[in-house]
Amino acid sequence: MFAVHFIEKNNVLLTQLLNKLPSEGEELKIKGRKAKVSSVKKVDELNVHVLVTIEVVTKSKFVVDNSKKKKR
Repeated sequence: MFAVHFIEKNNVLLTQLLNKLPSEGEELKIKGRKAKVSSVKKVDELNVHVLVTIEVVTKSKFVVDNSKKKKR
């Protein structure tokens, strides 16, 4: 088992004990957000740092439909 630390921009997002290490380019879901593994660094026998980039979510503003309003 490995202690895997998921890191983004020097911030530790998640630490897990895993049997299998993630590979580069693999897509993950961390705390409900999509992430992609950019690199894997083995610190020692048990500790591994996985650098991830989180996909930016763009919020779209809804369009207001004024046709149903009563015109005066």
